[in-house]
Amino acid sequence: MNETAVVVEDLVKAFPAKGGHLTAVDHINFTIKQGEVVAFLGPNGAGKTTTIDMLLGITDPTSGRVELMGRNAEEGARSGRVSAVQQTRGLLDNFTVHETLRVIGSTFKLPRSRIDEQMRVWELEDFASRKVGKCSGGQQQRLRFALAMLPDPDLLVLDEPTMGLDVDGRRHFWAQMHKAADDGRTIIFATHYIAEADEFADRVILINHGRIIADGPIAEIRASVSGSTVTVVWPDVDPATLDRLPHVNHYDIKSDTVTFTTDDSDELVRHLLNHTEAHDVLVARTTLEDAFLSLTSESIDRTESAS
Repeated sequence: MNETAVVVEDLVKAFPAKGGHLTAVDHINFTIKQGEVVAFLGPNGAGKTTTIDMLLGITDPTSGRVELMGRNAEEGARSGRVSAVQQTRGLLDNFTVHETLRVIGSTFKLPRSRIDEQMRVWELEDFASRKVGKCSGGQQQRLRFALAMLPDPDLLVLDEPTMGLDVDGRRHFWAQMHKAADDGRTIIFATHYIAEADEFADRVILINHGRIIADGPIAEIRASVSGSTVTVVWPDVDPATLDRLPHVNHYDIKSDTVTFTTDDSDELVRHLLNHTEAHDVLVARTTLEDAFLSLTSESIDRTESAS
């Protein structure tokens, strides 16, 4: 499939703030082909939700351009080819679950069989007559998934879709998304759950402080942080000592355990064993989480250096 699903060009969103403005999204650019599964990964407050809101035409950009399925953001979102699941929006508390599906289904002139199908797929039948406002958070989220899939969209845009779901709910959701991806749908999901991005996405766009700091297949993101991780037990170590170690790109201290990202694990391990009190050394390949920590740390360092 060669059709372009999403085009984002030089997108900026700034909000008024005391003494000036706060730039939540800072000149980002990317293109997503139809059929790709892409994760927006970043820490809380990185700009993921603001970007999603601009993709869907909910928030106007300060500058830049968004195109969905060959149309501008608002037209693309209204076309029926694009569906979204957002963290809190889109439900009416006084409607029952079934009424909600029926009303939305009628706007797309969908047959009752399609509504019944989504009721079954998302396991809504047991509380179909319950008012939405009386449903649990997980039940409301399953209703959002059913509404998103109701018009059989080509593009799904999901903002933290599994937040508030229990383990079974997450497993069921991702099973359905695997089926949607196998059918050729384009899926974009914003998350701070690294394991979900690692398991499900074909490509990761890593965002921090409103900027894209990495964009590519997961294997490529991992490879961008060269080398391996080394984990040691080192009680009461002084951070100043860690700063002087050779071949260390990044380190993280948790209790008595220190985890290093290194470009030369052999040299680092040799130094640790011969010249320090570190012990119980474990060497492993770089994971997506390691890359995430290293790249976001580098982004923070660059931002502070520029300010």
